Amino acid sequence: MTQPLPSLHTAAAPRARSAWTAYAAPVRFYPLAGRMAPWFFAAAVVFALAGLYVGFAVAPTDAQQGEVYRIIFIHVPAAWMSMFIYLVMAGYCALALVLRTRLSSMMASALAPTGALFTALALWTGALWGQPTWGTWWVWDARLTSELLLLFLYLGFIALESAIDEPRRAERACAVLALVGVVNIPVIYFSVQWWNTLHQGASVSLTAAPSMAITMLAGMLLMTLACWMYTIAVALVRVRCILRERGEVPLTGETS
Repeated sequence: MTQPLPSLHTAAAPRARSAWTAYAAPVRFYPLAGRMAPWFFAAAVVFALAGLYVGFAVAPTDAQQGEVYRIIFIHVPAAWMSMFIYLVMAGYCALALVLRTRLSSMMASALAPTGALFTALALWTGALWGQPTWGTWWVWDARLTSELLLLFLYLGFIALESAIDEPRRAERACAVLALVGVVNIPVIYFSVQWWNTLHQGASVSLTAAPSMAITMLAGMLLMTLACWMYTIAVALVRVRCILRERGEVPLTGETS
């Protein structure tokens, strides 16, 4: 009796899954990351130059805040990235716990310092913006306090990883911390709606038209893309360093 031929879709499925997961292996991901990082760094520079030009040379002066409002072209992308990076980091931690993929834990570790950097930048530029706008450098309102808590979560993640010598135990402990800290992200985002704060509401929303000039929005989005490209580039470089430190790839004879 002749056996039925396998379906083309059935035969292609394992190959597609294999191709999709091939670069989860550190030895394959390492050279790929080395090739991709310079392109993301270049894209970050291009988007940053374009965003700074639009934000500081093309965008009009704000009728109420004057020239000081231009800090938003750095402050808002940094604040967005501080939350987005934490969500991505927590996602990698969840994958590491469920699927036990070590590269996921390393990606989370690679993202944490950049997330802390953008959170600190958001807090610092927010203070520079708040002093002439509100008349004070800092207020303990819900948005600022929860953003400060986010910085402590990033720093706690980094400190916890450094405090535990055994990498597997460190990965599990950091994953739990990252997943618990996720509850702070909606608090940051919705704080201006849930509580009465000095911080203004969102000027950009997925469900409504932006309440700013199109050139202002363009400059902000270009700077956000620059931050995004920078984050990817730095994460790729940092995860390569982690792979070398943990002996996951050869230290010599590597071409990329």
